Amino acid sequence: MNAPTGSTTTAAAVESEEPLSSGFDAATKDDVEFAEHFRHCFTTIDDVQMHYVIGGDGPQVMVLLHGWPHSWYVYREIMPSLLPGRTVIAIDLPGMGDSTGNPPSMARTVLATYVHRLLNHLGYRENVQVVAHDFGAGVAYPLAAQYRRQVAGLFLMDYTVVGKNAKAADLTSLSFHFSFNQQNPLAEELVTDRVETFLTRCFQSMKSGVGEPVSDSELTEYVRVFSRSQVLHAGFELYRVWDQDETENAELQATPLTIPVRLLTQSGLVSFMLPSLKDCAPEATGSDVPGAGHFLVHEAPDRVLAEINAFYPTR
Repeated sequence: MNAPTGSTTTAAAVESEEPLSSGFDAATKDDVEFAEHFRHCFTTIDDVQMHYVIGGDGPQVMVLLHGWPHSWYVYREIMPSLLPGRTVIAIDLPGMGDSTGNPPSMARTVLATYVHRLLNHLGYRENVQVVAHDFGAGVAYPLAAQYRRQVAGLFLMDYTVVGKNAKAADLTSLSFHFSFNQQNPLAEELVTDRVETFLTRCFQSMKSGVGEPVSDSELTEYVRVFSRSQVLHAGFELYRVWDQDETENAELQATPLTIPVRLLTQSGLVSFMLPSLKDCAPEATGSDVPGAGHFLVHEAPDRVLAEINAFYPTR
Protein backbone atom coordinates (compact mmCIF):
# COMPACT_ATOMS: atom_id res chain seq x y z
CA MET A 1 0.00 0.00 0.00
CA ASN A 2 2.58 2.51 -1.12
CA ALA A 3 1.86 6.13 -1.91
CA PRO A 4 1.08 6.52 -5.63
CA THR A 5 4.03 7.37 -7.82
CA GLY A 6 4.44 11.08 -8.42
CA SER A 7 2.50 12.19 -5.33
CA THR A 8 3.90 14.89 -3.09
CA THR A 9 4.36 13.19 0.25
CA THR A 10 7.30 14.90 1.92
CA ALA A 11 7.09 14.82 5.72
CA ALA A 12 5.70 18.13 6.91
CA ALA A 13 8.14 20.67 8.35
CA VAL A 14 7.17 20.81 12.03
CA GLU A 15 9.32 21.89 14.95
CA SER A 16 9.82 19.02 17.38
CA GLU A 17 11.05 18.79 20.96
CA GLU A 18 13.62 16.29 22.13
CA PRO A 19 11.71 13.06 22.86
CA LEU A 20 11.30 11.87 26.43
CA SER A 21 10.52 8.34 25.21
CA SER A 22 13.81 6.78 24.17
CA GLY A 23 12.35 3.91 22.12
CA PHE A 24 9.92 5.92 20.01
CA ASP A 25 11.48 4.86 16.68
CA ALA A 26 12.01 1.18 17.47
CA ALA A 27 9.53 0.06 14.82
CA THR A 28 10.47 2.62 12.15
CA LYS A 29 14.24 3.23 12.34
CA ASP A 30 14.90 0.74 9.54
CA ASP A 31 11.68 1.49 7.64
CA VAL A 32 12.78 3.20 4.41
CA GLU A 33 9.26 3.96 3.23
CA PHE A 34 8.38 5.54 6.57
CA ALA A 35 11.49 7.75 6.50
CA GLU A 36 10.63 8.92 3.00
CA HIS A 37 7.14 10.09 3.86
CA PHE A 38 6.83 10.61 7.63
CA ARG A 39 8.62 11.83 10.73
CA HIS A 40 8.18 11.49 14.48
CA CYS A 41 7.41 14.72 16.34
CA PHE A 42 6.93 15.74 19.97
CA THR A 43 5.07 18.72 21.44
CA THR A 44 4.29 19.35 25.11
CA ILE A 45 0.70 20.24 25.93
CA ASP A 46 0.44 21.17 29.61
CA ASP A 47 2.31 18.37 31.40
CA VAL A 48 2.12 15.76 28.61
CA GLN A 49 4.65 15.50 25.81
CA MET A 50 2.50 14.42 22.87
CA HIS A 51 4.01 12.07 20.28
CA TYR A 52 2.67 12.11 16.75
CA VAL A 53 3.74 11.02 13.30
CA ILE A 54 3.20 13.47 10.45
CA GLY A 55 3.63 13.29 6.70
CA GLY A 56 2.54 14.93 3.49
CA ASP A 57 1.84 18.55 2.67
CA GLY A 58 -1.60 18.36 1.09
CA PRO A 59 -4.29 20.94 1.89
CA GLN A 60 -6.63 18.46 3.56
CA VAL A 61 -5.57 17.58 7.10
CA MET A 62 -6.40 14.09 8.33
CA VAL A 63 -5.92 13.01 11.95
CA LEU A 64 -5.75 9.34 12.93
CA LEU A 65 -6.66 8.33 16.50
CA HIS A 66 -5.91 4.83 17.81
CA GLY A 67 -7.68 2.68 20.37
CA TRP A 68 -6.64 0.02 22.90
CA PRO A 69 -4.34 -1.93 22.93
CA HIS A 70 -2.74 0.05 20.13
CA SER A 71 -0.69 3.15 19.40
CA TRP A 72 -0.35 5.32 16.28
CA TYR A 73 1.35 2.27 14.73
CA VAL A 74 -1.99 0.58 14.04
CA TYR A 75 -2.30 2.87 10.99
CA ARG A 76 1.26 2.40 9.69
CA GLU A 77 0.41 0.18 6.70
CA ILE A 78 -2.36 2.38 5.31
CA MET A 79 -0.82 5.79 6.00
CA PRO A 80 1.17 6.15 2.75
CA SER A 81 -1.98 5.46 0.73
CA LEU A 82 -3.76 8.30 2.55
CA LEU A 83 -1.16 10.91 1.63
CA PRO A 84 -2.10 12.19 -1.85
CA GLY A 85 -3.75 15.58 -1.34
CA ARG A 86 -3.45 15.37 2.44
CA THR A 87 -1.33 16.09 5.45
CA VAL A 88 -1.69 12.99 7.65
CA ILE A 89 -1.13 13.06 11.42
CA ALA A 90 -1.27 9.88 13.53
CA ILE A 91 -1.36 10.77 17.23
CA ASP A 92 -0.42 8.76 20.30
CA LEU A 93 -3.20 9.67 22.74
CA PRO A 94 -2.11 11.37 25.99
CA GLY A 95 -0.55 8.81 28.33
CA MET A 96 -0.36 6.24 25.52
CA GLY A 97 2.21 5.01 23.01
CA ASP A 98 5.28 7.25 23.12
CA SER A 99 3.49 10.24 24.59
CA THR A 100 5.01 10.93 28.00
CA GLY A 101 3.29 12.20 31.12
CA ASN A 102 -0.03 11.58 32.80
CA PRO A 103 -3.10 13.63 31.88
CA PRO A 104 -5.33 14.51 34.85
CA SER A 105 -7.91 11.99 33.60
CA MET A 106 -8.35 9.52 30.77
CA ALA A 107 -11.92 10.73 30.28
CA ARG A 108 -12.52 11.21 26.59
CA THR A 109 -13.45 14.89 26.96
CA VAL A 110 -10.05 15.50 28.58
CA LEU A 111 -8.12 13.57 25.93
CA ALA A 112 -10.05 15.41 23.21
CA THR A 113 -8.89 18.73 24.63
CA TYR A 114 -5.25 17.63 24.38
CA VAL A 115 -5.79 16.67 20.74
CA HIS A 116 -7.57 19.97 20.10
CA ARG A 117 -4.72 21.98 21.60
CA LEU A 118 -2.09 19.99 19.69
CA LEU A 119 -3.90 20.68 16.42
CA ASN A 120 -4.16 24.36 17.34
CA HIS A 121 -0.42 24.41 18.00
CA LEU A 122 0.18 22.94 14.54
CA GLY A 123 -2.11 25.54 12.98
CA TYR A 124 -5.01 23.21 12.12
CA ARG A 125 -7.96 25.01 13.67
CA GLU A 126 -10.73 24.02 11.26
CA ASN A 127 -11.90 21.43 8.71
CA VAL A 128 -9.81 18.55 10.05
CA GLN A 129 -10.78 15.10 8.79
CA VAL A 130 -10.85 12.63 11.70
CA VAL A 131 -10.41 8.86 11.43
CA ALA A 132 -10.59 6.85 14.65
CA HIS A 133 -10.83 3.29 15.92
CA ASP A 134 -12.03 1.88 19.25
CA PHE A 135 -11.33 4.31 22.14
CA GLY A 136 -9.93 6.74 19.58
CA ALA A 137 -13.51 7.04 18.35
CA GLY A 138 -14.50 7.80 21.93
CA VAL A 139 -12.06 10.74 21.82
CA ALA A 140 -13.10 11.81 18.32
CA TYR A 141 -16.73 12.38 19.34
CA PRO A 142 -16.10 14.95 22.12
CA LEU A 143 -13.41 16.54 19.94
CA ALA A 144 -16.09 17.22 17.32
CA ALA A 145 -18.79 18.08 19.86
CA GLN A 146 -16.67 20.51 21.89
CA TYR A 147 -14.66 22.10 19.06
CA ARG A 148 -17.11 22.13 16.19
CA ARG A 149 -15.23 24.38 13.78
CA GLN A 150 -12.14 22.20 14.01
CA VAL A 151 -13.66 18.95 12.75
CA ALA A 152 -14.97 18.42 9.22
CA GLY A 153 -16.28 14.88 9.75
CA LEU A 154 -15.92 11.69 11.76
CA PHE A 155 -15.00 8.33 10.24
CA LEU A 156 -15.25 5.92 13.18
CA MET A 157 -14.50 2.21 13.47
CA ASP A 158 -15.98 -0.38 15.80
CA TYR A 159 -17.00 1.62 18.85
CA THR A 160 -20.11 2.30 20.90
CA VAL A 161 -20.39 5.87 22.21
CA VAL A 162 -21.90 5.66 25.68
CA GLY A 163 -24.29 8.45 26.55
CA LYS A 164 -28.00 9.04 26.89
CA ASN A 165 -29.02 5.61 25.57
CA ALA A 166 -25.91 3.41 25.28
CA LYS A 167 -24.77 2.58 28.82
CA ALA A 168 -21.33 1.61 30.05
CA ALA A 169 -22.78 -1.13 32.25
CA ASP A 170 -24.22 -2.83 29.17
CA LEU A 171 -20.77 -3.17 27.60
CA THR A 172 -18.83 -4.73 30.46
CA SER A 173 -19.93 -8.28 29.75
CA LEU A 174 -18.93 -8.20 26.07
CA SER A 175 -15.31 -9.25 26.66
CA PHE A 176 -13.28 -10.49 29.63
CA HIS A 177 -10.88 -7.55 29.46
CA PHE A 178 -13.64 -4.94 29.83
CA SER A 179 -14.15 -5.89 33.48
CA PHE A 180 -10.56 -7.03 34.13
CA ASN A 181 -9.06 -3.72 33.00
CA GLN A 182 -11.24 -1.85 35.48
CA GLN A 183 -9.66 -3.62 38.47
CA ASN A 184 -7.44 -1.04 40.15
CA PRO A 185 -4.61 -1.70 40.96
CA LEU A 186 -5.01 -5.44 40.41
CA ALA A 187 -4.81 -5.24 36.61
CA GLU A 188 -1.47 -3.40 36.75
CA GLU A 189 -0.11 -5.79 39.39
CA LEU A 190 -0.99 -8.90 37.39
CA VAL A 191 0.06 -7.67 33.93
CA THR A 192 3.34 -5.92 34.76
CA ASP A 193 6.18 -8.12 33.41
CA ARG A 194 3.54 -10.22 31.58
CA VAL A 195 2.55 -7.72 28.91
CA GLU A 196 3.20 -9.99 25.94
CA THR A 197 1.15 -12.84 27.43
CA PHE A 198 -1.70 -10.48 28.25
CA LEU A 199 -1.81 -8.68 24.90
CA THR A 200 -1.55 -11.94 22.98
CA ARG A 201 -4.57 -13.24 24.89
CA CYS A 202 -6.51 -10.02 24.22
CA PHE A 203 -5.81 -10.06 20.50
CA GLN A 204 -6.73 -13.73 20.20
CA SER A 205 -9.96 -13.23 22.13
CA MET A 206 -11.12 -10.70 19.54
CA LYS A 207 -10.00 -12.46 16.36
CA SER A 208 -12.46 -13.00 13.57
CA GLY A 209 -11.46 -16.48 12.50
CA VAL A 210 -10.20 -15.06 9.19
CA GLY A 211 -6.48 -14.46 9.58
CA GLU A 212 -4.61 -13.19 12.60
CA PRO A 213 -5.62 -9.95 14.35
CA VAL A 214 -2.03 -8.69 14.66
CA SER A 215 1.29 -9.33 12.94
CA ASP A 216 4.43 -10.32 14.84
CA SER A 217 5.99 -6.90 14.21
CA GLU A 218 2.86 -5.10 15.43
CA LEU A 219 2.70 -7.22 18.56
CA THR A 220 6.35 -6.45 19.30
CA GLU A 221 5.64 -2.73 19.05
CA TYR A 222 2.55 -2.87 21.26
CA VAL A 223 4.40 -4.93 23.86
CA ARG A 224 7.13 -2.29 23.85
CA VAL A 225 4.81 0.65 24.48
CA PHE A 226 2.58 -1.13 27.01
CA SER A 227 5.67 -2.21 28.92
CA ARG A 228 6.00 1.48 29.83
CA SER A 229 4.33 1.63 33.25
CA GLN A 230 2.54 4.90 32.50
CA VAL A 231 1.06 3.44 29.31
CA LEU A 232 -0.09 0.23 30.97
CA HIS A 233 -1.85 2.28 33.65
CA ALA A 234 -3.32 4.81 31.22
CA GLY A 235 -4.69 2.01 29.06
CA PHE A 236 -6.50 0.46 32.00
CA GLU A 237 -7.78 3.88 33.04
CA LEU A 238 -9.59 4.16 29.71
CA TYR A 239 -11.96 1.50 31.03
CA ARG A 240 -12.29 3.00 34.51
CA VAL A 241 -13.82 6.29 33.38
CA TRP A 242 -16.65 4.92 31.25
CA ASP A 243 -19.28 6.19 33.72
CA GLN A 244 -17.86 9.70 33.44
CA ASP A 245 -17.91 9.41 29.65
CA GLU A 246 -21.53 8.34 29.79
CA THR A 247 -22.51 11.44 31.79
CA GLU A 248 -20.46 13.88 29.74
CA ASN A 249 -21.48 12.44 26.38
CA ALA A 250 -25.15 12.59 27.34
CA GLU A 251 -24.73 16.32 27.90
CA LEU A 252 -22.91 16.78 24.59
CA GLN A 253 -25.58 14.78 22.75
CA ALA A 254 -28.13 17.45 23.63
CA THR A 255 -26.67 19.41 20.70
CA PRO A 256 -26.43 16.95 17.80
CA LEU A 257 -23.53 17.00 15.37
CA THR A 258 -24.36 18.23 11.88
CA ILE A 259 -21.09 17.15 10.23
CA PRO A 260 -20.94 13.87 8.27
CA VAL A 261 -20.43 10.81 10.50
CA ARG A 262 -19.70 7.32 9.22
CA LEU A 263 -19.32 4.09 11.23
CA LEU A 264 -17.60 0.92 10.03
CA THR A 265 -17.86 -2.13 12.27
CA GLN A 266 -16.72 -5.71 12.48
CA SER A 267 -18.99 -8.36 11.02
CA GLY A 268 -22.53 -8.26 12.38
CA LEU A 269 -22.24 -5.36 14.85
CA VAL A 270 -23.41 -2.32 12.90
CA SER A 271 -26.99 -2.65 14.17
CA PHE A 272 -25.68 -2.76 17.74
CA MET A 273 -23.26 0.18 17.47
CA LEU A 274 -24.89 2.58 15.02
CA PRO A 275 -27.76 3.71 17.31
CA SER A 276 -25.22 5.17 19.76
CA LEU A 277 -23.75 7.23 16.90
CA LYS A 278 -27.20 8.42 15.88
CA ASP A 279 -27.59 9.76 19.42
CA CYS A 280 -24.60 11.97 18.57
CA ALA A 281 -25.37 12.66 14.91
CA PRO A 282 -28.86 11.71 13.70
CA GLU A 283 -27.72 11.47 10.08
CA ALA A 284 -24.84 9.08 10.84
CA THR A 285 -24.52 6.10 8.53
CA GLY A 286 -22.86 2.74 9.03
CA SER A 287 -22.04 -0.67 7.65
CA ASP A 288 -20.07 -3.72 8.71
CA VAL A 289 -17.24 -5.69 7.11
CA PRO A 290 -18.31 -9.31 6.55
CA GLY A 291 -15.84 -11.78 8.01
CA ALA A 292 -13.79 -9.14 9.83
CA GLY A 293 -13.17 -8.89 13.55
CA HIS A 294 -12.49 -5.87 15.72
CA PHE A 295 -9.08 -4.99 14.28
CA LEU A 296 -10.36 -3.60 10.99
CA VAL A 297 -7.28 -1.69 9.88
CA HIS A 298 -5.21 -4.87 10.12
CA GLU A 299 -7.83 -7.37 8.93
CA ALA A 300 -9.50 -5.37 6.14
CA PRO A 301 -7.12 -2.57 5.11
CA ASP A 302 -8.37 -2.30 1.52
CA ARG A 303 -11.97 -1.91 2.65
CA VAL A 304 -10.95 0.64 5.29
CA LEU A 305 -8.99 2.67 2.74
CA ALA A 306 -11.83 2.58 0.23
CA GLU A 307 -14.32 3.70 2.88
CA ILE A 308 -12.08 6.54 4.10
CA ASN A 309 -11.47 7.84 0.60
CA ALA A 310 -15.16 7.63 -0.29
CA PHE A 311 -16.11 9.50 2.88
CA TYR A 312 -13.33 12.07 2.53
CA PRO A 313 -12.77 12.49 -1.24
CA THR A 314 -9.70 14.53 -2.09
CA ARG A 315 -10.21 17.66 -4.10
